[in-house]
Amino acid sequence: MPNYSTIAGESSGSASAGDMARQIRARGRQKESGGGQATMVSSVINLLNTIIGAGTLAMPSAMSHFGMTLGVIVIVWSGFTSAFGLYLQSRCSRYLDRGTSSFFALSQMTYPNAAVIFDAAIAIKCFGVGVSYMIIIGDLMPDVVGGFDARANDIPFLMDRNFWITAFMLVIIPLSFLRRLDSLKYTSIVALVAIGYLIVLVVYHFASDVLAPRDKIRFVSWGGPVEALASLPVVIFAYTCHQNMFSILNELANNSPGSVVGVISSSIGSAASVYVLVAITGYLTFGNDVTGNIVSMYPPSIASTIARAAIVILVTFSIPLQVHPCRASVDAVLKWRPKDVSRPQARTSSPGGRPLIPTPAQSRSDHGPTAPISDARFAILTTVILVLGYIVALTVVSLERVLAYVGATGSTSISFILPGLFYYKISDPNAIHHQRLMKDDDALPLTESEGEDEDVDEGLLGRSVESVRSAASGTSAKSRTTMFPWRWRKKWRWDMEHLKPEFLRGAALALAIYGLCVMGVCLAMNLVGTVKAH
Repeated sequence: MPNYSTIAGESSGSASAGDMARQIRARGRQKESGGGQATMVSSVINLLNTIIGAGTLAMPSAMSHFGMTLGVIVIVWSGFTSAFGLYLQSRCSRYLDRGTSSFFALSQMTYPNAAVIFDAAIAIKCFGVGVSYMIIIGDLMPDVVGGFDARANDIPFLMDRNFWITAFMLVIIPLSFLRRLDSLKYTSIVALVAIGYLIVLVVYHFASDVLAPRDKIRFVSWGGPVEALASLPVVIFAYTCHQNMFSILNELANNSPGSVVGVISSSIGSAASVYVLVAITGYLTFGNDVTGNIVSMYPPSIASTIARAAIVILVTFSIPLQVHPCRASVDAVLKWRPKDVSRPQARTSSPGGRPLIPTPAQSRSDHGPTAPISDARFAILTTVILVLGYIVALTVVSLERVLAYVGATGSTSISFILPGLFYYKISDPNAIHHQRLMKDDDALPLTESEGEDEDVDEGLLGRSVESVRSAASGTSAKSRTTMFPWRWRKKWRWDMEHLKPEFLRGAALALAIYGLCVMGVCLAMNLVGTVKAH
């Protein structure tokens, strides 16, 4: 079922009464449909925990290459582009039945024969990040126990990284076997408390320590194009969370446009605020001498040891958030079969969003309107992912070079390229899916409650009619805006439903091109060995 659709618009500059009625019907349909059970708060917590990782500690180093002014601009810009990618994912989900959104489902509708490539890239990317988190656990825990008690340095197994990776697997395994992303909200809260401690530590040293001399601070100048481009992936990849966005949409109890925009803006806005705060305070503390991990620059103390323990907690509870999309993508790859693109995909639901013939196969799953993962298949896939990740973490000391290429391709694809291409293709007015969505919307009658909503929006409808009349009489939109500026301001809406589909399609294509440019820059920097994996 289409959840809420206003992804239609006429080429004229003003919204028609039919478009407004279509919006009202879409809102009513969304309220009637069954959805998930996750609240906005739990969705923001899980998405924010997916975003904020150990890369936060590298922000001061990145700012040392950009300079403070350009560094803040890059951090905010990267957050904006990532947020727009998430928003395009939410717009694409409107073309799918409620609770069935996924990269695989959209690929089947837009680029069916390339779906396996997209999901394979997501699976590899999430698997690599999860393994890198296990490696971080093994590297930090010997220092953590040694910092709390020096006698631990004389106990061999406590200094063994493999022991700690094995021990923490006892925590990671049960969390990875949870089916719903919303079930991880409590561990995400603990992880966010850990990152909160790291923020407090950085700000405390900024307030109490002697700051770097002014000649070691770049307020406006920068370190040059090579240094800046080398640090660019650190900032851009710091917002990668798009692999879990569809699960958030599927599990969100209230998936109205306003709620979805609230989740996106709260998550990205909070992450951007954290990054700016840590970057500025950390950079002012050490200046251009700051390294990639600012915690390592603080003198040995209990506070620094707790900070390292906080990093371990953070990455431990972030691993299940990587296993979740990895498992779903692997399942989609195994189920993929070549598809005849000449045969349009049939909808299995009525215009109201309810299945025409209810079947068990239409239960909600991680990967759209395919058969849900059975318990046995779910257990096997999860076990294989965890075992392989565990083996790689034990045998490989560093994945920096590998993750640099995986991040350059996988992160840019799921953050920018795929959301942009999916929306540009699926929202084409001539596309069969777009036309079917419009037809379904028009087939829905207005209910009594929706009629009340229409009365509420009567002012907006009236202004739309007035704009049509003024255009017919030759009155320009510019003169009307000058005469009645409040009319233009009232057209802006928090849920972004005032945006024209034509504008969104152009912006989606621009985002995909931007993603390709970022991928090219990252791959080029990898070739010269300057890019560090996120």
